Amino acid sequence: MSKAYFISDAHLGLGSKEEEKEKEGRLVAFLDSIQHDASQLFIVGDLFDAWFEYRTVIPKGYYRLLTKLGELTDSKIKVHYLVGNHDYWIRDFFSGELNVKIYHEAFETVIDGKRYLIHHGDGLSLNDSGYKILKIILRNRFAIWLYTWIHPDIGIKLARFSSKRSRDYTSDKHYGEEDGMMRFASEKIRAGIDTVIMGHRHLPVMRKIDHGIYINLGDWIHHNTYAEAENGAVSLKTWKQ
Repeated sequence: MSKAYFISDAHLGLGSKEEEKEKEGRLVAFLDSIQHDASQLFIVGDLFDAWFEYRTVIPKGYYRLLTKLGELTDSKIKVHYLVGNHDYWIRDFFSGELNVKIYHEAFETVIDGKRYLIHHGDGLSLNDSGYKILKIILRNRFAIWLYTWIHPDIGIKLARFSSKRSRDYTSDKHYGEEDGMMRFASEKIRAGIDTVIMGHRHLPVMRKIDHGIYINLGDWIHHNTYAEAENGAVSLKTWKQ
């Protein structure tokens, strides 16, 4: 029986060259392991720590992972990529070259007769109005167009630097993400959704809410966690190579 898999928050490019090579290797090995029984793969945001895609240029690196995603779609596995707050600026490389379906907003899907809501989780904190304003700016088409006029060597380096600075600033702060996410998930489940799946917090959680289930996928920096859906049931697991 075919399965659907969900991963999020690998943040490729976050660490040293050696650390990122090892992380990419883990991800590719995981994708190898699911290729025999997967019907769908959902990437729920922040696959990269910083990504800015120009019309004819993409960031250097990640060759093994990108090649593997192409292999998955070539083998008729549907790959869905909901971009997060660190990799929002994706254009048409993934859809055009790898046949990956890109989503820029949260979306619903049906798996084995169950309704799923897929949301990265950013912007749901109850007390982070600053990020909500920044999100509007970062997703503004005119702002993105202006940024494309920066040379790729500078633009991509600046994007990575800004991402790191943002992480340094917020790493010790608590914005109540879990409260906002849980409230949002509860509302959606009461409205008829069976399973809400998110990332963003980097802490794996699976919790029953009324008739439904809330899952936070954790990350591939420390936890190597993923969700698996089969025959109407969903579970949160840890991958071990």
